[in-house]
Amino acid sequence: MKGFASDNYSGAHSKIIEAVINANKNHEKAYGNDQYTEEAVGKFKQIFGDDIDVYFVFTGTGANVLSLKTVTQSYNAIICSEFAHINVDETGAPENLTGCKLLTIQTNDGKITVDGIKKYMYRIGDEHFAQPKIISISQPTELGTLYTVDEIKEISQYAKKNNLLLHVDGARISNAAVALNLNFKQFTKDVGVDILSFGGAKNGLMFGEAIIFFNTNLSANFKFFRKQSMQLSSKMRFISAQFTALLINDLWKQNAQQSNKMAQYLYNKIKDFKEIRITQKVETNGVFAVMPRELALKLQQKFPFYFWKEEIGEVRFMMSFDNTTQEIDEFVELIKGEF
Repeated sequence: MKGFASDNYSGAHSKIIEAVINANKNHEKAYGNDQYTEEAVGKFKQIFGDDIDVYFVFTGTGANVLSLKTVTQSYNAIICSEFAHINVDETGAPENLTGCKLLTIQTNDGKITVDGIKKYMYRIGDEHFAQPKIISISQPTELGTLYTVDEIKEISQYAKKNNLLLHVDGARISNAAVALNLNFKQFTKDVGVDILSFGGAKNGLMFGEAIIFFNTNLSANFKFFRKQSMQLSSKMRFISAQFTALLINDLWKQNAQQSNKMAQYLYNKIKDFKEIRITQKVETNGVFAVMPRELALKLQQKFPFYFWKEEIGEVRFMMSFDNTTQEIDEFVELIKGEF
């Protein structure tokens, strides 16, 4: 049953499956020393420039945690939104594996600002206080909203002035690029991002994420942390081949355009129901809305989706690259049938 629960629910794109099959034809060197990994790294360098380091891991949590662990000590602190995936959806993995304290910022739209960061920039050098080391933002945010280029630049510039690093959780980075109508480099490397978790699984891959170090001085010991954290794939070619297929011929863009488009389509179909209130700007592939609980429970029987804030009846509809207008029309007809 297709639904709107998560872009992790979708299968892999057929071209991704084909790439995995092609990578399965012969023996290859293990642990990333294969031609497929070399090719995938080359694709990323075409996008971001040669002066980067690229590493592949299994999961988004692995990408985020290893990005943070590589550049922190256990007495450090990580500044993020209260809604950040590293704060609410990773079972404490960042704190458990880095030893760092997460310092969270309240926000209505998922985005943090320099003003919010500043409240934690005191007692620097005080041995009784966890020392801020890195800021982590999500692009797009967990609420589907977008940072502008200027907003990221402002955070980055503040970070640099205060000896902080900037990490971007880009689990849905392709959706952001499409919505902003920018290439990846323009809102990451060019504005001072130090480390990027580049998502694949939410945009058509079977599995696999990439970690990109724009500041290559930070990645000197990464390979040891990756192995120690059980994120080093012996048959890495099956991750790498997927990324090559995603990045060539703009498959990443086609997939993200479709999921973003379906979110806008759903928004336009339900925004005028007086019983439904849209709670966030629909900028990428997520739609957040408050609706009567009884209605939500009935709809969930036919189309899976999640409650976001159950106490107020807020739900999340997340579109995938393979959702269609027909499915959304059927969903809207169910809503109409309840009124």
